[in-house]
Amino acid sequence: MSRRLSRAAWLRHGLLTLAGTGHSGLTVGAMATGLGVSRGSFYWHFRDIADFRTQLLAAWQDATTDQVIRDLDTRTSGGLKLLLQRTMRPGRSLERAVRAWAGEDPEAAAAIAGVDARRLARVQALLTDAGVPTDRAAPRAAFLYWAYLGQSVVMDARHNTIAADALDDIAELFER
Repeated sequence: MSRRLSRAAWLRHGLLTLAGTGHSGLTVGAMATGLGVSRGSFYWHFRDIADFRTQLLAAWQDATTDQVIRDLDTRTSGGLKLLLQRTMRPGRSLERAVRAWAGEDPEAAAAIAGVDARRLARVQALLTDAGVPTDRAAPRAAFLYWAYLGQSVVMDARHNTIAADALDDIAELFER
């Protein structure tokens, strides 16, 4: 157990651990064992578990919010449709795990609050870009975001997916 992993590998493993077992699984020993490396590999990249968790939250934000926004920023039209296609999918255990963690940890709660604000602002901007007046875009954005959050907790596979063409139709409803 003497090989050393990259910081990115530790963070990827941390996200998988978080999605699979929740924040209680984010211990140095358990993760090192799961990766088949020594604890020293962890400490080569992170000061301590608090530093790792801070960086893990940043990695989660980048993967689930910042990258999606960057992708949307390259589009000149159809942003809401793209957003719904990318986000309204089953199997978002990582989103559920981070939100559960936020219920017990102020740093995770602050990260969630920041992500929620960024996501809502981006959905609102997509709607206003599509011609929806600002006073109508804000509540529509909130409603769409609530649907996104709620969809992640529906466990019955018959009720947690919507066909791509139906998502496009829903996007058009909200852009009117």
